[in-house]
Amino acid sequence: MHSLQAPSAVVMIRPHAFASNPETRDDNAFQTLANRSAEATSAAARDEHDHAVAQLRDAGVTVHVFDDFGDNDTPDSVFPNNWFSTHPGGHVAIYPMFVPSRRRERRMDVIEMLKRDYRVQDVIDYSGLEQDNLALEGTGAMVLDHVGRIAYTVKSNRADPVLLERFCTHFNYEPIAFEARDAQGRDVYHTNVLMGIGTHYALICLDMITDPERRATVKARLEESGRTVIDLTHGQIAEFAGNAIELTGRDRLVLALSSRALASLRPDQIDIIQDSATPLPLSVPTIETAGGSVRCMIAGIHLSRR
Repeated sequence: MHSLQAPSAVVMIRPHAFASNPETRDDNAFQTLANRSAEATSAAARDEHDHAVAQLRDAGVTVHVFDDFGDNDTPDSVFPNNWFSTHPGGHVAIYPMFVPSRRRERRMDVIEMLKRDYRVQDVIDYSGLEQDNLALEGTGAMVLDHVGRIAYTVKSNRADPVLLERFCTHFNYEPIAFEARDAQGRDVYHTNVLMGIGTHYALICLDMITDPERRATVKARLEESGRTVIDLTHGQIAEFAGNAIELTGRDRLVLALSSRALASLRPDQIDIIQDSATPLPLSVPTIETAGGSVRCMIAGIHLSRR
């Protein structure tokens, strides 16, 4: 079984100095403060990460784990999907990040592993554009339809429009950008909190897209690709139900999402997912205090093995 949308191998970063990052708190409405010591918080996050890795491996997903020992002051390193992405045909992108602490998460050992174990044709590095205060935060900023070649992108300071165009030209995607706000009227900072695209379905809170015409366009484009649109509520988004990633497991597709996210879904929504994929709930409550969930923790590898 092979799905272009759902990779069978991933990269995950094991955190040793995890914390809710003060630098990103201004525009990430999902962040909350853990009421524990730094050591206890970090240990709990590491434990959650290790359990998640074990569950993914049990499901047949290949997981490449890299330790982040925290000597670089990278509290958000558990979310590697923002600084690099991989693409069929052997292409890798490295991204410019919005805040300084997240720029320190980039590491060449991950890229070297990809080159060693997978067929990498080229690495396009956009990170130098940080000097011009431009950011495009990977598959957090863009939710990619690898089949329909569309980059769905919420307009924000984490997704510069010029850079988005440049990425789409290089990697052959069509950009579909839109404004999105939560129930409190706050701008959404990353596209992958409000939508996730599987092989046969898409999870999205259409109500968050502020412009009715754009909303209709996004829904139509998802349906044209043959997917069933699972329309999430604002409440479900607040439980991270949009922050999910479909992966190719041993026997079938799996949808990795947090336990909290799965608990927020209605039976009819779960039925649509189960038609083609098995929900795989991962318990990551401490990691979620940093404002990201399971999708953010997983960088998919869309490359052929050597």
